[in-house]
Amino acid sequence: MPELTISLPVAIGLVALLIAIGALLVYYAMQQTAAPVVEPTITPTITLTPTPSNTPTPETPTPSPTPQPSATPQTYIVKSGETCLGIALSFGVSVNSIVLTNPELAADCSNVYPDQRLLIPQPTPTNTPPPTTTLSAAEATEAACEKYPYTVQNTDTLSSIALNFNVEMAAIREYNGLVNDTVRSGQLLQIPLCRRNATPGPSPTPTPPPPYPAPNLLLPVDGAAFTISDELVTLQWAAVGTLRGNEAYAVTIEDITEGQGRREVAYVTDTKHIVNVAFRASDSIPHVYRWSVVTVRQTGTDDQGNPIWESAGAASASRVFTWVSDGAPVSSPAPSPTP
Repeated sequence: MPELTISLPVAIGLVALLIAIGALLVYYAMQQTAAPVVEPTITPTITLTPTPSNTPTPETPTPSPTPQPSATPQTYIVKSGETCLGIALSFGVSVNSIVLTNPELAADCSNVYPDQRLLIPQPTPTNTPPPTTTLSAAEATEAACEKYPYTVQNTDTLSSIALNFNVEMAAIREYNGLVNDTVRSGQLLQIPLCRRNATPGPSPTPTPPPPYPAPNLLLPVDGAAFTISDELVTLQWAAVGTLRGNEAYAVTIEDITEGQGRREVAYVTDTKHIVNVAFRASDSIPHVYRWSVVTVRQTGTDDQGNPIWESAGAASASRVFTWVSDGAPVSSPAPSPTP
């Protein structure tokens, strides 16, 4: 084997070199295996500043109306000879209110009998009826002015329409807001029938007026009571327009208290009719009278020369009133004059 011979200084240098390399390797290995140092994370402390909240204002409660207890009906024992109408007048209530409170009664309250137990309702306060003054015909006509819708035809002019309906052109312009006399085909006009002229227009063949509306009854108020001192009862209604020469109001009055029922029909051209005391019943029991009004038109005469009437419009609603007699006999009512 060959031999390598080195000097002592070289050998010492090699040993030192090997030691240095070993030290470097150990240091490097320790750096790779050493656990990493974790830096502590500083968490900032958040200080919450309280935000003042608005205190809700309590709502003022709305007071609810306290329901008032309804009046309790009182019990009444029917005496011999009493009628439902007499009982109603005694307690100041209407016959209809007694019928509604006692379901076993007939609609006209005709089946009451002695010793029957009835519930009488408490009287309802009513407004004082207006004074029985007679309105003028002009005021009544204006309050119940009836307007007829009319569609303009191709050949129509405002003048021809006014002649056909016997109404002034100025009145038609006023009720329709027209600035002149021009009308067009298909235009809808409101014809104020209450503004008809008193005499027929100059048209040789005037168009017949449409059916009249139901008259509006004015006085007396429904259910009015008349006493012995009232010898006359005046019935009044609003005019439906200016009547023609062959037209009138038919006023029907009927005593509905009696079994057969006395009845009369009066034909008047005014807007009122006076019921004579002769139509009042002869006994001392309060009687109920029903009346209504309808516009009629005379179409001819019969063999005895009496006028023949036919309806020219709708009938009014019916009203009733009571009338008390002093028990003295009365003569038969005279027939009402024919207008």
